[in-house]
Amino acid sequence: VQLQASGGGLVQAGGSLRLSCAASGRTFSNLYMGWFRQAPGKEREFVAAIRWSGGNTYYADSVKGRFTISRDNAKNTVYLQMNSLKPEDTAVYYCAASRPYSVRQYDYWGQGTLVTVSS
Repeated sequence: VQLQASGGGLVQAGGSLRLSCAASGRTFSNLYMGWFRQAPGKEREFVAAIRWSGGNTYYADSVKGRFTISRDNAKNTVYLQMNSLKPEDTAVYYCAASRPYSVRQYDYWGQGTLVTVSS
């Protein structure tokens, strides 16, 4: 599985960004696609996940109501729409693909895209 993340950038607090993750290399119907982030000096943390088949979604409490994960099956792409951004959302964001049928274990990772939210 190859994953290519894009869409990061600099935005003011309260603004929005949409991240994209283009996936290739295998079928994804039994996988979950996730977004994680790592802020400077902190451990990587889960942000959101979506089941490729069926579209079930999961969110960290810190982003519920502000972020939305979605996928486009035809384009093999997963998106993370981020609204009402806060300075504490500043991090490198990574997309990942899970082991089959597992929402908790991720084996494939993209290269990361930097999101900076200014106050």
